[in-house]
Amino acid sequence: MDLATLIGILGAFGIVIYAMLSGGSLDMFVNAPSLMIVLIGSLFVVLMKFNLGQFIGALKVAVKAFSFKLTDPEVLIEEVVELADEARKGGLLSLEGKETSSKFLSQGIQLLVDGHDADVVKTLLWKDLKQTQERHEWGAKIFTALGDVAPAMGMIGTLVGLVAMLSNMDDPKSIGPAMAVALLTTLYGAMFANMVALPVADKLTLRRTEEGRVKTMAIDALLAIQAGQNPRIIDSMLKAYLPESQRKEDE
Repeated sequence: MDLATLIGILGAFGIVIYAMLSGGSLDMFVNAPSLMIVLIGSLFVVLMKFNLGQFIGALKVAVKAFSFKLTDPEVLIEEVVELADEARKGGLLSLEGKETSSKFLSQGIQLLVDGHDADVVKTLLWKDLKQTQERHEWGAKIFTALGDVAPAMGMIGTLVGLVAMLSNMDDPKSIGPAMAVALLTTLYGAMFANMVALPVADKLTLRRTEEGRVKTMAIDALLAIQAGQNPRIIDSMLKAYLPESQRKEDE
């Protein structure tokens, strides 16, 4: 699991729950109708904005915000340099069956071994990269929409609670539950939007950028290996993708 995501979500909810406990019991902050209005209501509203496939796909890709193993760019460079050295000595066929830390890189190596020309290799790999980025982009859009809708659903729940409260002012017993719905839906909407939906959307955008960088490095490396470039040239070319601080450390 991504450490930053884990620390962030546990820390955020931990602080809020601590504040709730400081004010009394957690039971007073739990209200089923409020949860239904915000959580289920928000999901249905967002579902109207997208098609079913995009919606379900976004929920699947959201798992990458919490559990995602991205190939370390420096490890990728080391592997590519070794592959380039082997290819120069024994030809592209010597790369048959080579295992790497990146599934995408392994797929590209197989294309080289199969003898496809550079244009075919580049087209197929860029298509794979584009599809991956589109999945992340749609996931980010859907969770951003959830972040926009949840506070509005919270406000709707507040209005529902206020109407119920004002309609039963002559019954003191009904005022408390109605007021709870009115206040808790606003709380739930703000929490769901700012502590779940929007952070997941931002994390998916980050994943899109990170994965795009690593896969672009892999594509450049594979094309360079196919062209018979010197491994040292490939190493220098790929290190241009690294932050300047990392490049200085390597040097």
